[in-house]
Amino acid sequence: MLDLTAVSLKGKVAIVTGGGGGIGRSVSETFAAYGAKVVVAERDAGRAHETVAAIAKRGGQALASVVDVQEKEQVAQMKAAAVKEFGKVDILVNNVGDFLGIKKNFIRTSEEDWEALYRINLKQVFYCTHAIAPLMIEQGKGGSIINVSTIEAFRGIPGGSIYATFKGGITQFTKSIALELAKYQIRVNAIAPETTETLQVQAVERVPPEQRSLIPYWIPLGRYGDPDDLAGVAVFLASDLSRWVTGITVNLDGGAYAAGGFYRQPSGGWTSRPPLA
Repeated sequence: MLDLTAVSLKGKVAIVTGGGGGIGRSVSETFAAYGAKVVVAERDAGRAHETVAAIAKRGGQALASVVDVQEKEQVAQMKAAAVKEFGKVDILVNNVGDFLGIKKNFIRTSEEDWEALYRINLKQVFYCTHAIAPLMIEQGKGGSIINVSTIEAFRGIPGGSIYATFKGGITQFTKSIALELAKYQIRVNAIAPETTETLQVQAVERVPPEQRSLIPYWIPLGRYGDPDDLAGVAVFLASDLSRWVTGITVNLDGGAYAAGGFYRQPSGGWTSRPPLA
């Protein structure tokens, strides 16, 4: 029988990038609730300190690290602060990512667009993993690295080809580095959510009021994602519940990827044509 303490994160130290808002805040607060000490890595100082205060109010321990993970030197400072405060790092959640409002066909994109999307969606994952993985190896206690991607890593997105490409890169990076780090008992996995309520995307609000009644038919499980949905999967991947899981991406999408363009109808049947208002 599995040890019932396997779900606990007690004694673990986690860094959550973008940990001050939306998905990152939910992951930070949930990890703390399960016993982890959390480094809230966030470039918005107000959000970082608000999240730390919320964790402390519930009796948890957290440190605000005001950092832009797109800057290598600041990532090094984040690592140093985590070690100084808590002595180690067991879990890294590479949560930062953004489409930056760039919605245009590839032929209209610029090199500046490419570079900006690379820095925020993939290069910072390299920076953070390159900084923290050696520390985990040195500690000799294993670890868990969790990369946050998107369903767009697995399907086309017109007007978002560059964004999708870098998110797809996270999938392959996750697989490959998982093999490289396996001998150290460091597990590397990813989470690919469908549309989720975040600071970047107010999912329901962007749907015209007259079409909101159709949302239950667009997603097989009947709704858009909530940050707590991702936090639950992150706890699984961070804890010993997933002790033999590495190199995978969890499609956290309410069944959208499995549906592959099929939509449930009010009658209960299915159609490949989107329901209309």
